[in-house]
Amino acid sequence: MKTDADVTARPEPLLEVRGLRVRFPGPREGRHRMQVHAVEDVSFDIERGRTLGLVGESGSGKSTIGNALTGLVRPTSGTVRLAGEDVLAARGAAARELRRRVAMVFQDPYASLDPRRTIGATVREPMDVHRMHSGRAARGKRVAELLDLVGLAGGIAARRPHELSGGQRQRVSIARALAAEPDLIVLDESTASLDVSVQAQIMNLLRRLQDELGLTYLFISHDLAAVEHMSHRVVVMYLGRLMEVGGREELYARPAHPYTRALMSAIPDADPTVERDRERILLSGDPPSPLAPPSGCVFRTRCPIAVDACATPFEPVTFSADHTAWCIRTDDPVPTHAEPA
Repeated sequence: MKTDADVTARPEPLLEVRGLRVRFPGPREGRHRMQVHAVEDVSFDIERGRTLGLVGESGSGKSTIGNALTGLVRPTSGTVRLAGEDVLAARGAAARELRRRVAMVFQDPYASLDPRRTIGATVREPMDVHRMHSGRAARGKRVAELLDLVGLAGGIAARRPHELSGGQRQRVSIARALAAEPDLIVLDESTASLDVSVQAQIMNLLRRLQDELGLTYLFISHDLAAVEHMSHRVVVMYLGRLMEVGGREELYARPAHPYTRALMSAIPDADPTVERDRERILLSGDPPSPLAPPSGCVFRTRCPIAVDACATPFEPVTFSADHTAWCIRTDDPVPTHAEPA
């Protein structure tokens, strides 16, 4: 299990995101076109060889951030630096090289794999695109190595996605992501569509690969238990905004933001006695529309402790060098079932 003791001597960031904003065109209201505020003023770092968990319910902007980092969505504003290089300003060959260095594993492995291509051709594709490992023989050898690395027999290279199980298809997706030898892998709900036992296998595979290859992950999920298992640090989002950021152990043991506490209260406990007696925080109402987000704290319309001042601009509250919450009502994090080790 990863510990926050490692965080005290955090390495230099591989990825630096500052003031990221992503807005999409919305419906017209008279002559004015409204905007969907998908991501607003989001900043975070990911250290090399570490995992940052990005958690929140549907519509919180998690996948939009992943798409922005991989070039699938163009940010409205902000900066993204990968190993010190400005990703958004890069053009031509420099942009292609930076895109190679960020790979993505999607939620549904069946939808993200071409049903007409063999597994070998699928895993080889990034090497073909980026002209890596000159010659078909060298690329074929590398494909076999990658399939073995993710726990698949070499003979599977001649098969097609529909012949594989869900867990096998996701292993293929991971092998394809590794083929380009990326610096960062974005895992967008990469275990959500799998059975629970297969989820555990894939997460253990990802952690083993990280230890062996020094990989860096952005782990996007709505599953707080999975995020706790995978991450060194955690970012909690709601309606495109940051709610809380902290080291995994501190944030899970002493959540500060009311939204984080509500999410934590929904995590089932393995002990039936604890589970029976545990108090859950139920949020009323639905999230506001991203076309017209509330002023001040966007969570205030569902927050059980909101006051009038929550509607005005405010500064985040910092509890330690690695724990910050965007809430004016939080004076001190509230202990959950355990204190950080």
